[in-house]
Amino acid sequence: MSDLPPALNRNPNGSQPFLHEHVTCVAAPATWLSRPSGQLTGGADGLYVNDRRVVSRLVVTVDGVQPVPVTVHRTGAASARFAAVLPGLGDDGPDPTVTLSRRRLAEPLGGTETITLTNVSHTTLTVEVAVDAATDFASVGAVKDGAAGAAVSDGWRAADGMAVAVEATPPGDAGPLRWRVTVPPRGEWSAELRFTRTDVPQVARGKRFSTLRVAAADRRLDALIRASVQDLDALRRTDGEDVYYTAGSPWYLTLFGRDSLWSARLGLPLGHEVAAGTLRALAKRQGVRSDPDTDEEPGKIPHEIRPPDAAYHLPPVYYGTVDATALFVSTLADAYRWGMPRATVEPLLSNVERALEWLAGHDGFIAYRSSGKGLTNHGWKDSGDGIQHADGRLATGPLALSEAQAYAYRAAVDAAWLLESFGREGAGRWRAWAADLAKRFRAAFWCRGGYPAIALDGTGQQVDSIASNMGHLLGTGLLDAGESTAVAGKLAELRSPFGIRTVAPSSAGYNALSYHLGSVWPHDTAIALLGLARDGHAAEAAAVVRALLDAGERFDFRLPELFGGDDLPTPYPASCRPQAWAAAAGPAILTALLGLAADVPNGRITFAPLAPSPVGAFRVRGLKIADGELDVSVDASGGLTIHNGPVGVLFRLADGSPARIGPAASAA
Repeated sequence: MSDLPPALNRNPNGSQPFLHEHVTCVAAPATWLSRPSGQLTGGADGLYVNDRRVVSRLVVTVDGVQPVPVTVHRTGAASARFAAVLPGLGDDGPDPTVTLSRRRLAEPLGGTETITLTNVSHTTLTVEVAVDAATDFASVGAVKDGAAGAAVSDGWRAADGMAVAVEATPPGDAGPLRWRVTVPPRGEWSAELRFTRTDVPQVARGKRFSTLRVAAADRRLDALIRASVQDLDALRRTDGEDVYYTAGSPWYLTLFGRDSLWSARLGLPLGHEVAAGTLRALAKRQGVRSDPDTDEEPGKIPHEIRPPDAAYHLPPVYYGTVDATALFVSTLADAYRWGMPRATVEPLLSNVERALEWLAGHDGFIAYRSSGKGLTNHGWKDSGDGIQHADGRLATGPLALSEAQAYAYRAAVDAAWLLESFGREGAGRWRAWAADLAKRFRAAFWCRGGYPAIALDGTGQQVDSIASNMGHLLGTGLLDAGESTAVAGKLAELRSPFGIRTVAPSSAGYNALSYHLGSVWPHDTAIALLGLARDGHAAEAAAVVRALLDAGERFDFRLPELFGGDDLPTPYPASCRPQAWAAAAGPAILTALLGLAADVPNGRITFAPLAPSPVGAFRVRGLKIADGELDVSVDASGGLTIHNGPVGVLFRLADGSPARIGPAASAA
């Protein structure tokens, strides 16, 4: 995801701040970023709220000396603890006897920092503790582009009205943020700093998020699910009464079309409430007119929303996405299958009908052409060089992406089911439209090598790179059984030890550490995983599960936005972490492991567990479907037992036989 036009994807000096060593604490719409020392000294460092930097500098010294950092530990998605030593103070000898710790917490409108000086020496310690704090009020876009202004340390109010409150407890006695401190032997002293953006409305955090938990023979699954749930919770944000996942920290901590929809859809095992909020928030902004400056069109779902004071190169409401409109429809259908109430679904059906008209309004395939005022590419690979021929030539538009056709096919079929379910007209029209699209796709997109092109270019020529986009076609119904098997085989060629590469190493433009030309994106891999599982490619799906767990282990189970497609895997320096759709790969793995297909409106839940289980025996508790929670176990051979579940549904295996009900289960 890149929210800059091609000429601005990187600033002229190539100085987009790197993030791979940063410690991130998130409570949307706020995020802290610092290096492992805890000090905020430049680059992307800072505390941000609503896409503006609240604190750009925060340096703690003791008697004018910066402590020596020794460790940092993330204690949750929103919190971290930094530890440092002061070797020049305390007892003589090699062992440190004076330490300084910092406990950091992100809160929706700012954050706190608790500084604790601990003296375990044999003598009383008298020192001056000082905090150098400043802000530059920069927009996150300016920071990303390396164009932030100079910091100011007084008058914490910007000319445009942005205001920051700074509080210290206890207040400084040697200056605003300076303390003359005396600490006895075996004693400690603490001060709490609180930074709050005061010119924006209060933010409600909502009720407890999820009780989902896993116990598996491969304990990495437990850790990945735990981190995924924490990060998705931290990335939640409200829009009035509607809750959605912001796309990621720090560059995309706002509502996106494609990203927020995919995150809610992959995260349905955590409940349908976020999907409902995301759909309503986007429906309120669905396009109503044609505007080349914003790429708005009637019926189109927007790409991203920014506060007006933080919009940088793109308009505050920007519509440059070719796929969010179809994803809107299928997200609603999937949420209804998972138990979203009819009363929540029905008001959105008019938005579905408008979205379908936008899809049908294309001449031929679903395609896009850059207006020159926004992004060059409007699919998920939206960097300027993200769509290339196998020989390295950039594809020229208008471009019809393969996955955009698959999304549109699935959206039309899903919409037909929704319309029929609610007694509305049009189901036959959209099934026929989908069938025609599939026929035309089969004729136009399949390359001689037996795989679908990533796109058709403006001349109708196939863009023939072997690319991960084809994984998004699986499970949509667009492919027949033979085509699905062919795609599964090509994905195996794309697979690195840690996930599916965005393009094959055989492509001329391949670069393992590029944004979209050889890197691995966890969400991209998770979407392919679900498709593999749905289409019955169990061995290939199991291999992808193991690859994602291997990646999780390398990244402390907080999967980044992307990482290098090599055998290490190398961190991508500017990658967001946490990223919502990367975090949502966790619950998506559970859906694939269970082979879970929910159909609450028709009173059934179907399972086709991967067998043998790639994680050994495991048990899942707290997986939400409808108004209940599923408690299910799978043994190492793939045998499934239901221990508890929502009332009023039948549990079935994919072959139609009843699922085994354990003694602790409630009768359904």
